[in-house]
Amino acid sequence: MRALAGRAPHRRGARIGALLAASLLLAGCQSAAEPDAAPTEAAARPSADAAASAVSFAPLRGTPAEAAALAHPSLAVKIDNHEEARPQIALNRTDIVFEELVEGGLTRYVAVWHSDVPDEVGPVRSIRPMDPDIASPFGGIIAYSGGQDQFVAMMMATPLVNIVFDFDETGLFTRADERPGPHDVILDSAEAVARNAALAPPPGQFSYGTADPLAAPALAAAPTSRIDLVFSEDRFPAWEWDGGTSAWLRSQEGEPDLEASGERVRAVNVVTLRVGIDWSYGEVPKTVMIGSGEAWVSAGGRTAHGTWAKDAAGSPIVLTADDGSPLRLAPGNTWVELVPNEGSATFTP
Repeated sequence: MRALAGRAPHRRGARIGALLAASLLLAGCQSAAEPDAAPTEAAARPSADAAASAVSFAPLRGTPAEAAALAHPSLAVKIDNHEEARPQIALNRTDIVFEELVEGGLTRYVAVWHSDVPDEVGPVRSIRPMDPDIASPFGGIIAYSGGQDQFVAMMMATPLVNIVFDFDETGLFTRADERPGPHDVILDSAEAVARNAALAPPPGQFSYGTADPLAAPALAAAPTSRIDLVFSEDRFPAWEWDGGTSAWLRSQEGEPDLEASGERVRAVNVVTLRVGIDWSYGEVPKTVMIGSGEAWVSAGGRTAHGTWAKDAAGSPIVLTADDGSPLRLAPGNTWVELVPNEGSATFTP
C-alpha cells in the first residue's frame, strides 16, 4: 500500500472550465466465451521506422501521442454524479469512465485520466466496495474523498497510490465556494500526477481497431442511433450517435448532460456490461466485477454483441464478440456502463 495523508484541506473557489430492427433489451444471463488472448495493447503497435519511435499510442485511448507525453501514471478519481454535483469538471478529457450503481439508486463514476490530464477535476466523492476491482488494472493513482473504513481499507490494500481528501495535508484538495457541500471537493489533478511522475504508465486495457471497428460482417453489428440504459428509477442515461462528430452524446434523465466547460458529455465508444450486484454490504451495492457476462460495444454508429470476462482484481476486462474474435474499440475515449442485471439496455437503429 502506498498512501498520501495528513492536515485538513483549505477552502477556495475552484476554476470550473461534456434495436436493431426491434429493441435489444438486457434479459437473461449469458456466460462469457473463453477469451483467446489478453487484450491487445494499443501502445505496442510497431513502427517500421526506428526513428519514429518517439511517437507511440495512448494505452487507454489507442490514439497516436508523443511517447514522452505518456511517461507518467494514470489518475483514477471517484467522481460524484448527484444532481447537485453537476456539471462535473473535465469529463471529456478522460480516457475511460466507469459508471456504477451506488446506494439510493444513484450512480457515481470512476474516471481515469492519462493521455490528457487537466489542472482540476471533480467533484470528488467517497469510495465504494467495487472500486478496487475497477481501478487496480490501471495501476498509478486513485483519488477519493474518503468512505466507510472497510472500503478505504480495501482500496489501501491495492498497489495504487491512494490520495484521500480526509487525510490530505498538502493542499491537493480544495472546496469550491460556488458549489454546495458535500458536492464541492476539487482535486488538483495535474499536481497529483506530477508528484507521482515516477510511477509507471498504465498498461493497455482494451483492443483498438479502426474508426469503424465493428464493420466486419462476422460481428453482425447493427446500426445504432441511440442507447437507452436503466440503472434504477432515478438513473437512466442515454447516448445519441452524432455522425458529424463521430461521437456518442450523453443525456441523463432526459436532459443533455453537460460538463463544466459547457460542452455536451461525449464518448467515441460506449461499452455496456451486464453485471450482478452483491448486497453483502447492506444498503451499499457492490458491482460484481470478477466473472463474466453479456456485453455490447457501440462505436462508429454501430453496436456489436458479445461477452465480457475479468478473472482477477488486477486483470483488465476482456471483450469477445459472438464469433469468438476480439471486440475492438475505435481510437478515442470510452465510457463503460456497468448496468445491473435488474436494469436494461436498449439499442435503437
